[in-house]
Amino acid sequence: MVKRGKYIVVEGNDGTGKSTQVELLAKWLKEKKGIDSFIAHEPAGTPIADAIRSVIKNGDLSRDPDTNLLLFTASRHDIWRTARKHLEKGEWVLSARNYFSTIVFQGYAEGLDISKIVDLTTNFTDEIYMNPDHAIVLTLTADERNKRILKRGALSNKDTFESRGEVFQAKLDEGYLRLAAEKQLVTIDASNTIENIQNQLRDLIF
Repeated sequence: MVKRGKYIVVEGNDGTGKSTQVELLAKWLKEKKGIDSFIAHEPAGTPIADAIRSVIKNGDLSRDPDTNLLLFTASRHDIWRTARKHLEKGEWVLSARNYFSTIVFQGYAEGLDISKIVDLTTNFTDEIYMNPDHAIVLTLTADERNKRILKRGALSNKDTFESRGEVFQAKLDEGYLRLAAEKQLVTIDASNTIENIQNQLRDLIF
């Protein structure tokens, strides 16, 4: 019987470098450990999820927190159907974000009841998704995040959430710290070098 692969989540606000770290980890796992990985960048990762993401990222479409919750849940349900198959083959699933982001964005920042988020997500995923083998939160100051977003040219084309003001962004930053404390997740200072952060991730996982 094939041993189930591990499910690893890297969380954090926009601009903290989640995707970069996930991609580097996948490369290292393949080259140094011989482990194949499925990479998800929630809310993207499958054709259906990618289509839903285009709606989520559209800043011209006004939505309430409940609609956001439903969109994200539909996306991650489809992503997880695919990801679970990779786990069962012994491959690892590496994800930039999971439902923890919805707890922070729609729960702590937009005011939805956390139990509603957890219950809905539980109904459309499973126990493994709800409790990753490892989940890490990358943290960064607001000033440094804005510098990074500006550098990648995203400030002129902000999405639904990036375009919301400093008060909302502060709620997100505070929300991730609260999430880490309540879920007992490890935090990593994302102002460190890319290599340093990657080494910390590897040390936590192995």
